[in-house]
Amino acid sequence: MPLPARRLAPLLAVTLAAAPLSACAAGHSGHALAVAPAIVSHQLCSATFVAKVDPETYYRDALAADLAFLEPFVRHHVDRARGEVTASLFGYKSRAVYRGAEGCLVVQGPVRPAAAAPAPTGPALLPPIAGPEVVTPTDPALIATLDHAFAEPAKGPRLTKAVVIVHDGRIVAERYAPGYGIDTQQHGWSMTKSVTNALLGVLVRQGKLRMDEPAPVAAWADPKDPHHAITPDSLLRMRSGLDFGQSLDQDWKVAFDPTTQMVFATPDMAALPEKARMAARPGEMWRYSNGNTLLLSRLIRDQVGGDAAGVMAFAHRELFDKLGMTHTTLEFDAVGTPIGASHMWASARDWARFGLLYLNDGVVGGQRILPEGWVDYSARLTPGSERFGYGAGFWTNRGDPIPVHRFRAGMPRDSFFASGSLSQYVVVVPSSRLVIVRLGPSREPYGGTQMLNQLTADAVAAVAGKS
Repeated sequence: MPLPARRLAPLLAVTLAAAPLSACAAGHSGHALAVAPAIVSHQLCSATFVAKVDPETYYRDALAADLAFLEPFVRHHVDRARGEVTASLFGYKSRAVYRGAEGCLVVQGPVRPAAAAPAPTGPALLPPIAGPEVVTPTDPALIATLDHAFAEPAKGPRLTKAVVIVHDGRIVAERYAPGYGIDTQQHGWSMTKSVTNALLGVLVRQGKLRMDEPAPVAAWADPKDPHHAITPDSLLRMRSGLDFGQSLDQDWKVAFDPTTQMVFATPDMAALPEKARMAARPGEMWRYSNGNTLLLSRLIRDQVGGDAAGVMAFAHRELFDKLGMTHTTLEFDAVGTPIGASHMWASARDWARFGLLYLNDGVVGGQRILPEGWVDYSARLTPGSERFGYGAGFWTNRGDPIPVHRFRAGMPRDSFFASGSLSQYVVVVPSSRLVIVRLGPSREPYGGTQMLNQLTADAVAAVAGKS
């Protein structure tokens, strides 16, 4: 006979609090139990005040399932007047506050003043991709493509919130779930890594960074330190050799992973992977970890002014404004480092505009934003990742051996894509002149790859011969 919740709660608290924390090996002593309320407070804060969607619907769709057996014991409260969300679990409490252009921040000590949104730097270089209304297709193939993407499968749920299909620079089909629209900012999760890729590319084009030289991390400056050999390239390709968890999965067990504790229970996020020991020499081992990208995020911060205001000005001036991304929020940690591994919110159309930068080889309106060859570099398969097909901040279908599970459904060989937890995707298909955006917290088997395959194959077939 199952224990009643009032008797089960103390048992769960003792069991989880006593569990060994892999984060301790990385120099962090926080309790895994503190992660759950921090995730709830942060994500609900951003959903409420950045995305402006119903917080209870978001909690049910995007958070409750990941909490698993802990969910009945989590409490949360949205305070719209104060612009904050509080959450608790077994005595562990978290408070996230809305900070305008910086999105939301979990309060873990003194809070620095928030940076103001930078003034627009000029008209967008990217031509308009659609008018002010939702582009509802009349073509039967495109209608069927959207119908398939929004249909709930036998095993799921899928919970698609937005699909945007761009062909030859114009939206040819889009659809939104109730409560979502053209301007609704949605969480990209690890698609943010692809945005970090773009910001690094700008620094390379400006001559401020070399990807093949030792990363400019002061703590690694000694040539005798094994960390000294880590390059920005090895960080971007997840081949740094750092022993710092993994970020491929999303469920309640990730509370014990140092990468999750870094993002949700640490004020200075990059400080944790900076101190991680080496598990291998750089280039010898592929391990997908948010710690690599947080170190790159701090590198970007330090190169453009050393604070959140400098990062925002740089990102808007060099990327967002030129692409016409006007509904985009990049979130920051307590010391002003962008959470470049996982926390950018943007409208589906803005995610599509970002994809067009890579479809067009890093050129917008005749102006080169990314270095020549950067897009191919980003989509080139990283050795050691063949099972998954990872490039440099993007996932890819290029290279050999082929990631077979994506080709069986007809995803073209030249495709590559930004990918975030719970099936957030921006797919770039150069051979079909397509960018496909899919957003929403899917929990389909195999990370939603079957759905992604079908959506891409349907879109490719729908636009065939229309160029």
